[in-house]
Amino acid sequence: VAFPGSVALLDHLRDLGMPLAVVSSSANAPSVLRTAGLLDRFATVVDGRVATELGLPGKPAPDTFAHAASVLGVADARAVVLEDATSGVRAGRAGAFGLVVGVDRGAGAEALRAAGADVVVTDLQELVP
Repeated sequence: VAFPGSVALLDHLRDLGMPLAVVSSSANAPSVLRTAGLLDRFATVVDGRVATELGLPGKPAPDTFAHAASVLGVADARAVVLEDATSGVRAGRAGAFGLVVGVDRGAGAEALRAAGADVVVTDLQELVP
């Protein structure tokens, strides 16, 4: 089941016409998204299988995020990374993406900031105006 705040942000971004991607090291990401009823919200899913097929190093390297941005037709500097893991935040910072948002679901706000998050939230609903 998806976090309600995450769904609210996805709805908001859809209404704005923003292209969205999921980047996950899990090979099960598409199945998880499908089960949660969210797969159709994303133009692309860069999961562990895609990364392996393309020879992309995993997080904290920024390559999987950069690939997703490229597929969406968005320059890295104009892309936003939302991450709940410090390795993902480090990847966003290393890739010089426009904004790196840490989502504190247990990693700790200070750890996410130390890894390079520009902003830390506890719920993605906080990003919905």
